[in-house]
Amino acid sequence: MSKITPFLWFDDNLSEAITFYSSVFKNFKLLYEVKYGDAGPGPKGSIMTATFELEGQKFMALNGGPMFKFTEAISLFISCKNQEEIDYYWENLSAGGEESRCGWLKDKFGLSWQVIPYNLGELLHNSDPKKANNVMQAMLKMGKLDIAILEKAGE
Repeated sequence: MSKITPFLWFDDNLSEAITFYSSVFKNFKLLYEVKYGDAGPGPKGSIMTATFELEGQKFMALNGGPMFKFTEAISLFISCKNQEEIDYYWENLSAGGEESRCGWLKDKFGLSWQVIPYNLGELLHNSDPKKANNVMQAMLKMGKLDIAILEKAGE
């Protein structure tokens, strides 16, 4: 059991987020939901909080309303084993959201994700500073990352 669990605040669209993430991540588990009752601030019967897992990572979420928004100061990092995974997560998570630079995107709820090849750290920390810089320069020109181009830049 992990001691630290990310807690996500949604703007009254937690049910939609659960449906979305369960369609994107093959390993999704809804652990439990707590619904608003008669006395709660939300509509009776709507989800107040939920706990779920994405690829083994546990999350808690609140249907909290519009008071707080996601920012790029926090992002979820997906380590992808190949270009097919990068393409899959990029296409699905950015649908209705916003693509950015260097493997970053926002999903339709405003949550930031980094869709990154598993070996990017190694490529950027090459013992040859020129090769590492070539990788960095190639990455800075990309939205969705391309493993083949990054690896070629590091040769």
